[in-house]
Amino acid sequence: MSGMEQSLQELKRRFLKLLDEDVEFRYTVAGYLGLSEILKRLDGIEAEQLRMREEFSKRFEAHERELIALRVDLKALREDFNRMQETIERMQETIERMQKTIEGILGRLEQLDKRLTRVERTLEKLTLDIEEEARSVVAHRLKQMGYEIAIDRLHLPGLELNLYGASGDVCVVGEASVRAGPALLEELKRKLDAVKKRYPGLLRPKTVMVIYASWALPELVEAAKQEGVWILKATGDITPPPEL
Repeated sequence: MSGMEQSLQELKRRFLKLLDEDVEFRYTVAGYLGLSEILKRLDGIEAEQLRMREEFSKRFEAHERELIALRVDLKALREDFNRMQETIERMQETIERMQKTIEGILGRLEQLDKRLTRVERTLEKLTLDIEEEARSVVAHRLKQMGYEIAIDRLHLPGLELNLYGASGDVCVVGEASVRAGPALLEELKRKLDAVKKRYPGLLRPKTVMVIYASWALPELVEAAKQEGVWILKATGDITPPPEL
């Protein structure tokens, strides 16, 4: 064994002896050892705090960046919301104007409906009046011609004539209108054909086709002359009556 090793062994022996025999020395060493351990632990805690501080700084910076981005997004969303709100307000104003316009249209339609109702009633009354007038005038003219024929309305399933009357071997079929054109003559001819097919017993050997009109269009007058149809009004004949 070398001299250094012997010295270390002697130092350890004396150190252990002091620990065993010298109470104050023993407490001093124990205190030193405890402080060293505490210092080691403090160094570890400081290192951990530094690591945590760096981690916190990184996370804070990341959250700060996210917050800035979020603020930007919120600003954009707020601007979009404001634009949408303005659009909704304009649409609401447009809807209100449309509602007022519709109310105005409905009001005018209601007025128009009332007017049309009055017109329809007037036309209905005028039609009834012209039909009554036609039956009276036609019956009177036939009487002047030597025929006593009562003229009335003929109403059958699917068929209606304003003027109809029959006596002996003569019958009268006709229509009455305030204003008459060629279409009324064609309608009368169709109705007469229907009577021939479906109700031949209502006809007689001599059939008089007549149109009573306050205003007969020239085209009707020309066609009636060619067809031998009698057209008249309260003031007189427009086309000659047939020879019976």
